[in-house]
Amino acid sequence: MKTGSDSVALTFDDGPWAENTPQILDLLKAHSVKASFCVIGKHAHIYPDLIRRIHADGHTFCNHSWAHDMELRNRGEAAIRDDLAATNLAIREAVPGAQIGYFRAPGGNFDTSLVGIAKSMGMTSLYWHVDPRDWEFTKYPPGQAMVNNIIARVQGNTRRGSIVLSHDKSKPDTVTAYQTLLPWLKQRFTLVALPPNGKLPSP
Repeated sequence: MKTGSDSVALTFDDGPWAENTPQILDLLKAHSVKASFCVIGKHAHIYPDLIRRIHADGHTFCNHSWAHDMELRNRGEAAIRDDLAATNLAIREAVPGAQIGYFRAPGGNFDTSLVGIAKSMGMTSLYWHVDPRDWEFTKYPPGQAMVNNIIARVQGNTRRGSIVLSHDKSKPDTVTAYQTLLPWLKQRFTLVALPPNGKLPSP
C-alpha cells in the first residue's frame, strides 16, 4: 500500500503515551503537519485527553489492537473481532463518532484472515514502507546513536508515496529525531494524514 499520491504519510504507533505523544503533537503542530496515529486500545482508555487532542489537531486514527498482541492473528475470529471492537470503542469513548478507517496489526503481523476481519469492520489494513526501527535497541542504545539511526533510515528510504512508521511510545529518541526530520521532510515532500475513512486515492 502507498498513500495513493506523491505525498508522504507519517504514522505513529503504540500510543498514546503521556511522555512522548504530547511532544510529537507539539512538533507536528509547530510544523503544520498532519499525521496518522495507530492507537493501542488500553492506552486510549487510560489517556482519553490525548485521543481528543489527536482528533482536535486534525490527525487520522488507526486501530493498532487493544494490547499489541503480536499473535493476534492466531487468536481466532471471535477474539480478533472483540479486540478490534474494544479498541474502536476506547477511541470513540473519547471522541464520539470518530472515524477509524485503518487497522495496523501489531508488528505488522498480518495474514489474509486478519485483513479480511478488519475490512469487514470497515478498516483498511495499513502497512508501511519506511521503518526507522525506533522501537529496537539491540543495535543502538537509547541516545544520540539511536537518534542518528532514525534520521538516517528515514532520510535514506523515504520516497514519494511512502508511508513512514514511527512510534510515540515512552522512548524519547523519536521525538528528538523528528525535530530534525520534520523540516527536512517538509522541504522535500508533501506530508499528509491518511484519509480518515480508509479510502486511499488511486495513484
